[in-house]
Amino acid sequence: MMSPGVEALLEQARTGLRRKTPQETVEAVRAGALLVDTRTEVQRREQGELPAAIVIDRTVLEWRLDPASAWRIPEATGYDREIVVVCRQGYSSSLAAASLQVLGLRRATDMIGGVEAWCEAGLPMSDRPADVRY
Repeated sequence: MMSPGVEALLEQARTGLRRKTPQETVEAVRAGALLVDTRTEVQRREQGELPAAIVIDRTVLEWRLDPASAWRIPEATGYDREIVVVCRQGYSSSLAAASLQVLGLRRATDMIGGVEAWCEAGLPMSDRPADVRY
C-alpha cells in the first residue's frame, strides 16, 4: 500500500507522465502541443506570461480540456492532443496532468520545474497579454 501524504500522491501522479524540460516544451508547442498555464494571476504578474500559453484556472481545467465536455475550449479537439501543463514550480502541474490522463487525455504531461525552470533556462517570456480562458 502507498504511504500517505502529498509526496506519495505526487510520486504516483508522475509515474504515468513523460515530463518535459522547458526546451522540450518549446519543441512540443512548435509541433502542435497545447501549452496550458495554471498559475494564479498573482504568480503570472510576478513571473510574467508564457508565450503561446492558454491560461486556465486549475479549478476548471478538466472541464475546459475534456473534448466531450460542454464547457470545453475550442482547442480541446481530441483525446490524442498533446497537452503540457505548467505551474510555478512543477508540482501542481504534475497532479493536473495526471488528472487529465484519467480523463482520457493520454498525452497530457507537465513541465519539469515550472515557469521558474523556464526562466532559469533563459527562455523568453511574452510581452502580450495572457490568453485567459474562463
